[in-house]
Amino acid sequence: MIRITRRSLAALLPLPAFAQGNSFMLDRPVTVVAPFSAGGAADLAARLFAQHAPRHMGAGAPPVVVENRTGASGAVGTQHVARARPDGTTLLLARVGSSAILPATDSRTPYAPEDFTWLGLLDENPFVVCVRADAPWNDLRALLAAMREAPGRLNFATSGPATILDLGVRQMMALAELPLDAAQALPFRGGGDALVALLGGQAQFVGNNLGDMMGAIRDGRVRPLVVSTAARLPDLPDAPTAREAGMPGLADLAGWNAVAAPANLPEAASRYWSGVIAALAQDEAWLTATRRLGSVPRILGPEETRAHVVAQIAMFRGLAQRLGLG
Repeated sequence: MIRITRRSLAALLPLPAFAQGNSFMLDRPVTVVAPFSAGGAADLAARLFAQHAPRHMGAGAPPVVVENRTGASGAVGTQHVARARPDGTTLLLARVGSSAILPATDSRTPYAPEDFTWLGLLDENPFVVCVRADAPWNDLRALLAAMREAPGRLNFATSGPATILDLGVRQMMALAELPLDAAQALPFRGGGDALVALLGGQAQFVGNNLGDMMGAIRDGRVRPLVVSTAARLPDLPDAPTAREAGMPGLADLAGWNAVAAPANLPEAASRYWSGVIAALAQDEAWLTATRRLGSVPRILGPEETRAHVVAQIAMFRGLAQRLGLG
C-alpha cells in the first residue's frame, strides 16, 4: 500500500509561476504606475493587473496598488519608473502613447526602451472614433464631410500630441485628404478625461482606445463610427471596421498595455514577474475582465515584448514623418 503524505501530494501538483525555480521574494507593497489619469485605458488595465496578479504571486505576497502619475503625454509616470530602484516593487503599466509614440515623435523624450526591463505584454486595444449619441453624424463619412465644410469648427479630445488619441485622428484626416487642422485638438490628461470632454460637449468627437469608450458605448451615451479591426467585434456588431468605413489605413492603429520595470532588474525578479504575467494567460477571470473592457488579451514574454515596443517605435516614427509631425 502506497502512503500519500502532504509532501508527496504537493510534489504532484504543478508549481505556481512564482515558484518555478525562483527564490525571489517581495518584502514590501508593489506599486504599478499608470502614467495616465484614472478611468482611462492605462488605469483600467493597471487595476485589472493589480486585482488579478496576486493570485499568481505566492502565499504571503504583499499588496499591489495602482498609482496614477500623469502629465506630459504619459512621460511623467514613465520616467518615474525608469528612475526608480530596480528591486521589483515598482512597475510601469506601459502604454503605446508614452512608451512608443512619444519616443518616436519627440527627441526630447527622457527615456528609451533600454531604460526598462520589459516583463510582458498584456493586451491590445483597438482604436475607435466616437461621437455623442445625439450627434448629427450617423457615420464616419458624415463627420469627415462636416470637417471639410467648416475646417477648424469641430473639436476633438486628445491626451496629448504624442498619443494614439491625437496621432490616430490626424492619420484619419490625412487619409481623408483633409488638412491636419481640419479639427482642433483639446488636450486632456488621459483617455478617461477625453471621454468626459466628449460627453460634456467640449469636444464633438474623439478617437480613443476602445477600452476607454466601451462602457459609454454599451450604455448608449456615445456612438462608434469606426473601429480599427479586421472584422466586426461581437460586442459591437453595428460598428463598421476600418475597411468598411473606407479607412483601411486605420487598421494598423491599436493601443496596447505592457508591464515593465526599471532597467537592471535582477534576473530572479524578472523571472518572477514574467511568470506572474504568463500565468494570466490561463486566468479566466482576468481574460474575461480584459475582454469586457474591449481589449484583446495577448500575453507575450519579455523578449517578444521588447521587440514589439521597438517595432512600434519604428512604425510610429514613420507614420509621424508621413504626416509631417516628426
